[in-house]
Amino acid sequence: MTDTVMTDVPDISVEWYRDIVDFADGTPQPVHWFANHFTEGAVLLLGVLLLLAAATRLLGGDIRGRALALAAPVSVLMAYGGSEGLKDLVAEDRPCRSPADLVIVAAHCPPAGDWSFPSNHATIAGALAAATLLLHRRIGLVAAPLALLAALSRTFIGVHYPHDVAAGLLLGALFGTLFTPLAARPLAEALHWRVRRAARRPLTHPARR
Repeated sequence: MTDTVMTDVPDISVEWYRDIVDFADGTPQPVHWFANHFTEGAVLLLGVLLLLAAATRLLGGDIRGRALALAAPVSVLMAYGGSEGLKDLVAEDRPCRSPADLVIVAAHCPPAGDWSFPSNHATIAGALAAATLLLHRRIGLVAAPLALLAALSRTFIGVHYPHDVAAGLLLGALFGTLFTPLAARPLAEALHWRVRRAARRPLTHPARR
């Protein structure tokens, strides 16, 4: 069993959560349908944008660019791991499991033990957007607002407090911005070594007839 530390939810975050969920409940059903699908689909779209940005570096970049492209997915995985670790440490219950008087847009509330702080979706979105911005500025400028909307949608559908998604975005952005260049350094060295080794390899000539 993991030792956990229970923390109080900030009052302002609870107030914002109630305001956002009340507003979401008053929107039309097509908005509810879109929000439920967008909150998952946005992360997939961000993944596609990262792949596009990585492809530009892998196909036409220098060694450092290719190393960054290879390191970017690793930073996203590390961000997710950090988010999971914080969830077990903080053990904050989902807001949708606490206020019985609120109606949420989400199809269902995650089960007990699926902690709220920080938001995994927001963390992954932040990491994907930050890594994409490092690889390709124009694609990254599309990814950044999409990540923000993906994070906000988690509160809109009622499964996270605002401070959950804010912390997740920040955590993911830090991993994407700081860890990606760090992980790229040894990868760049490995790629340089392969280039030097290939340059030293003697050329073989076909036997003359």
